[in-house]
Amino acid sequence: MRHLYHYWFCPNSRKVRISLLEKSMDCELILELPWKRRHEFLTLNPSGSVPVLVEDDDLILSGTSAICEYLEETGNLPNFLGKTPTIRGEVRRLSEWFDSKFYNEVTNLIINEKVMKGFLRRGNTQAANIRFAGQNIKHHLKYIEYLTDRRNWLAGSEFSYADISAAAQISCVDYFGDVPWNNFPLAKDWYARIKSRPSMQLILKDKIAGLTSASYYRDPDF
Repeated sequence: MRHLYHYWFCPNSRKVRISLLEKSMDCELILELPWKRRHEFLTLNPSGSVPVLVEDDDLILSGTSAICEYLEETGNLPNFLGKTPTIRGEVRRLSEWFDSKFYNEVTNLIINEKVMKGFLRRGNTQAANIRFAGQNIKHHLKYIEYLTDRRNWLAGSEFSYADISAAAQISCVDYFGDVPWNNFPLAKDWYARIKSRPSMQLILKDKIAGLTSASYYRDPDF
């Protein structure tokens, strides 16, 4: 059976997990805490980051884009990249937006302050970073509203890696109740549709001992 090394609050890990679940591809999850820098894990991925996918034939893949592209070429349907070059270009553009820009401006700041520093005591918290993330997320939610007002899903008429990328990032932030949903009803409706999917429901069942989620975190009718 294939194995996926992941971490609860790594949005890239969540993106791959959602993709595997949507494609009904069996996978054994192995929790990896990247800051431990385990020698055994570093032999799989010298960068020390998750996710890392290990296939039955010992093929090792690291990096979210590489893993997801591999799943599209070798895995089960449905197709999450799109059927035409134009759609695939848009899916990749938006995936990069959320995987990189949203992560740097929102997710990483929240997780670093609330999990790494606040929960794990790996440094002194800086409230300014949380406030900065809180301002940044409003611009991203406004962008989601712009897209969903014109399309059925973020990149077009079909559910794609653009939606998976965005939902993976947002779900990490939403764990702490840091998404101002009431001010962005179209974005909320879009996320409610994703939360209703069986794949996302399984992701949202992750339980982290000692770290309580927002009361509505798992509820599709939030």
